[in-house]
Amino acid sequence: MSTETVTIRRQKIHKNRVKARLVFFLTLTAALLLVIIFAERLCPYDPNLQDTGISLQPPSLAHPAGTDRFGRDMFSRILVGLKTSITSALTLVAIITVTGTAAGVLCGFYGGILDSAVMRISDVCLAFPGLVFAMAIAALLNGGIKNAVIALAVISWPKYARIARSQTLTLKTLDYIAAAHLAGGSSVQIIFRHILPNSLGPVLVTAVLDIGTMLMELAGLSFLGLGAQPPTAELGNMMSSGRSMLQTYPWVVIGPGIGIFTAVAVFNLLGDTMRDYLDSSGSR
Repeated sequence: MSTETVTIRRQKIHKNRVKARLVFFLTLTAALLLVIIFAERLCPYDPNLQDTGISLQPPSLAHPAGTDRFGRDMFSRILVGLKTSITSALTLVAIITVTGTAAGVLCGFYGGILDSAVMRISDVCLAFPGLVFAMAIAALLNGGIKNAVIALAVISWPKYARIARSQTLTLKTLDYIAAAHLAGGSSVQIIFRHILPNSLGPVLVTAVLDIGTMLMELAGLSFLGLGAQPPTAELGNMMSSGRSMLQTYPWVVIGPGIGIFTAVAVFNLLGDTMRDYLDSSGSR
């Protein structure tokens, strides 16, 4: 058996393994999304129902994750908090992906003053520590989960703009783009038919990996009082409200922490596997 045949077989085996991992993590992600879609129906109790007679109860059969200082069921609040956190993170990633990709493609395709102006704005955004800049914007907007999303969107789009611009600069020099111009294709047609479809791979992988990052940053802003406000069930503010009880009633903090860890791990593993799959597909 030749060395080339052995190499091809190894590449095929590796690709099949990556594909199996991708299917597994896609299934996990789908399960997590189903949980947040039906979060309210899965809650054994009303997440906002207060009963001081059972406040700070440890985990039990009746309350699998215990209760908080107001007697609210922690398991129900974690489920609803997951929905709030993941929905906010997905919304944020969608905004920065669309905005950044559109800016990057237009800058890369047309160049000139537009390219210089947008890239200088992105340089300014990248010059500040991201979370610190977001804290300042969120504070100016008086907090709230919507304002936290806006604050993080303002500082997070440049990464996507740079990726899309780089892809566009490479693609527009290729022969099939020149052929599309010669065939009478307009700039809009070329962008939507040729540039965007062929530049979305790296953008989508970055977006999936960013979901976990944005989850943590939104939770961080809520923990500091600049994101979701009580009594809204959100994992960051749940950890913040229970931080003083970490040593005496640890389940009040550990439960939301496990929720954040699980969601971030699932999305990060999915993003890593997507990147490996695209790399193995491109190396054929």
